[in-house]
Amino acid sequence: MKITYPVPAETTSVFVVAADRRPADLGAAVPWRTGGPHRKAAARAIGTPRLDLRTFPAAQSPWRRTSLGDEGRAALHAARHHIVVTATAPVAGQPEAAQVARAVARGVADTCRGVIVDVRTGGVVPHTGCQSEPGEFHLEDDWLGWSTDVGSGGSCPPCDPAGSGACTCLTVATRGLRRFGLPEIMLEGAACVHGLCTVSVLRSVARRLLPGHLAWSAASPKARRRTIGEHLWIGGVESARVSGAPDLGRRPFRVRLGSRADGSCLSIGPPSGFAGTLNDWLCRTPGLLAA
Repeated sequence: MKITYPVPAETTSVFVVAADRRPADLGAAVPWRTGGPHRKAAARAIGTPRLDLRTFPAAQSPWRRTSLGDEGRAALHAARHHIVVTATAPVAGQPEAAQVARAVARGVADTCRGVIVDVRTGGVVPHTGCQSEPGEFHLEDDWLGWSTDVGSGGSCPPCDPAGSGACTCLTVATRGLRRFGLPEIMLEGAACVHGLCTVSVLRSVARRLLPGHLAWSAASPKARRRTIGEHLWIGGVESARVSGAPDLGRRPFRVRLGSRADGSCLSIGPPSGFAGTLNDWLCRTPGLLAA
């Protein structure tokens, strides 16, 4: 079987630099502070509809109450000013557009001695003084965050990481894929003690899906829907060599993909024909318990 997901024409990346001071002329200061391989692209984009820079007093910032992790929320609440870098670009222009926006945010952070918060992942972007944005894109370079929900419908059994007869409280979803035009990926119904396994599976699926999605978007910039296979192979030596996915075990395993009716996210779970529960599958997935 196949699944189809919608692809937007454009996506937006938002980085908020939380700082106690603001530069007198932000537009003039940033290009000179943006170093590395994205400097020329940043200089061309600043001041155009593709890259917007705005400064807000923290108390009036529209991003003050946004959904963030604890570290990101603390940074925004502690600052006096929010300098917001917003990049809007066609999906076919990703991931370069997001990289340029983060390079500009690094320049702003250098200018203001601020902390960079990635609104799409909900977390803080690690940054040291005069650190350049890498030229080569890697999803693991803080482009992915997590949304975790633990249901409160009942009590959970004692922690037994090796057990499969456990609760089904946990729902975990990625944060950050949507800026590349790929729906977020969700796994729901796992035992709360399997949080590490769940994140490992989601991260591996994201790393497996995104390169193909970006290549398809570049080759089909006007297409608004993409159809892919229902099952995805993850891990294994050959799979890792071909796809760049991590070798989670010496043998590959299969993931079944699904799509919500509104296209808001892709769901993952055991492959068709698997005899057991979701927790059974997570326990048997090679390499994940030790990830």
